Amino acid sequence: MLQELWQSVLNFVFYYPLFMSYLWMMGALIFYVKERKDPVFTQPPVLQEYPLVAVLIPCFNEGDNAEETITQALALKYPNFEVIAINDGSSDNTGEVLNRLAAQHPRLRVVHLAENQGKAMGLQAGSLVTDAEYLLGIDGDALLDPHAASWMLRHFQRDPAVAAVTGNPRIRNRSTLLGRVQVGEFSSIIGMIKRAQRTYGRIFTVSGAITAFRKSAVHQVGYWSHDMLTEDIDISWKLQRAGWKIEFEPNALVWVLMPETLQGLWKQRLRWAMGGAQVLNKNIDVIFRPKLNYLWPLILEMMLTLVWSYLLLLLCLLWMLSFCLPILPLPELQSPFLPQGVGIVLGATCLFQFMVSKWMDSRYEKNLAKNYFWMIWYPFMFWLITVSASIVAFPKMLLRGEGKRARWISPDRGIKRDS
Repeated sequence: MLQELWQSVLNFVFYYPLFMSYLWMMGALIFYVKERKDPVFTQPPVLQEYPLVAVLIPCFNEGDNAEETITQALALKYPNFEVIAINDGSSDNTGEVLNRLAAQHPRLRVVHLAENQGKAMGLQAGSLVTDAEYLLGIDGDALLDPHAASWMLRHFQRDPAVAAVTGNPRIRNRSTLLGRVQVGEFSSIIGMIKRAQRTYGRIFTVSGAITAFRKSAVHQVGYWSHDMLTEDIDISWKLQRAGWKIEFEPNALVWVLMPETLQGLWKQRLRWAMGGAQVLNKNIDVIFRPKLNYLWPLILEMMLTLVWSYLLLLLCLLWMLSFCLPILPLPELQSPFLPQGVGIVLGATCLFQFMVSKWMDSRYEKNLAKNYFWMIWYPFMFWLITVSASIVAFPKMLLRGEGKRARWISPDRGIKRDS
């Protein structure tokens, strides 16, 4: 009995990611069949009308990036838009930079909050000072593609049930190993999963770096939650629980900065994992609500992934203990860290997934293939960090409690270099 149970654990740990990888690839390829029918991303569709769009840019200590971000947003090739920058109680010169830019550009408005209230409050503050029905939110370090608004607005005009359209973030900083590996991650993991999830039904989360919202839908669900560490995941679930749809628009590009140190990467992934754990805890009741059965696959995947992370931890601990302590009569255990047996199959599948994703995303970046070599580091580096973050996040989320305001900390925007 014990032997059979142990073998089942081993099978689940090794075959669950294998199954999910091929599931993602199949769903993404189905999506891509329709995606490739679109013209190139520099030739957006002609819309029926061009309603006012408000570009919301929450900023906290973005003095180094604010001018570049806002200047790029003001270059949007859309006839009817405004830019609203929200200074969320920054302690650097962000406020001065924003005021200077507002004096130079009539399309730009600035909202100053007295103290740090968190990104959710910043987005809500910006949405309340505009008459626009469509809100395009980007990060304070993001460079928005000039055609992004037109690509996203077409979904709202096609279907009145669409509440949000999430875009396609691309990595700006690629001078370090971490930066180069994340280029592949955003293509093969984030972009591919969004394509697959949209094919199969619902999207787990919009991207906080670029998402357009229907303001009336956001108002209906009570705007962004101020106590959630990942407001993008939370608003995705709030909207979909209320019956709204979320679309993925790969032609809506934005270029973002990502952490280039292990400490910065760990903090980012731990925050993401804690936010995901918060959303799981908040929405676990979905499994008892038949009317919300369209969300069951997402909640099931979240639960299975959490179980998989803890079982992988157990596997690693037992493997290390086997060198110094006699273990129960279990089957011989291969190293979870070294590519042996099934591990080789997993590694090969991972690299095949990278290859497929880079082929799909070559529509938007022509030189992605040159980063393929760096992907050999992904299974070891990022799986280790992501699994560790998932394991640590759940108890930290429970200890954190509910209702505590989710405020900003200055993020890692990559290694600064003298120009």
